[in-house]
Amino acid sequence: MQTRLDFLANPVSAGAVKHITAAGRALADSTLPPSTHELVALRASQINGCGFCVDIHTKEAAHAGETQVRLHLVSSWREATVFTDAERAALELAEEGTRIADAAGGIPDDVWANAAEHYAEDQLAALVSIIAIINAFNRLNVLTQRPAGQYKVGQFG
Repeated sequence: MQTRLDFLANPVSAGAVKHITAAGRALADSTLPPSTHELVALRASQINGCGFCVDIHTKEAAHAGETQVRLHLVSSWREATVFTDAERAALELAEEGTRIADAAGGIPDDVWANAAEHYAEDQLAALVSIIAIINAFNRLNVLTQRPAGQYKVGQFG
């Protein structure tokens, strides 16, 4: 697979990506657990078929100490016993937020309430932001057919 457009090299798209990246970095001080951040980004990327982001978030999560068992089970988290109730709530919110077009009316109230039971408002704000940002990156990568497999941990800072 060859990239249709290198959006990091094009001045127009690179400017946009710079701002999306800055939005993601603004979440670095969030109290949301980093493992939850990576699991959510990984799950949204799996749903969107973004191999580039699956590559990134799998490697970053493993580097941060996430186990292979948990990484392998993210796509089937509902049946897996290795996730906490809070992580399950975050993964469910990520799925609903990623598949937003599939649900007329948006995120179901029970999904939101479940996430709100486990996360403080600032953490919910971080979760919502992460879901929006990873979906933007997924779309950039899928639209341009950015290939996966070459990412090195820490490559983007």
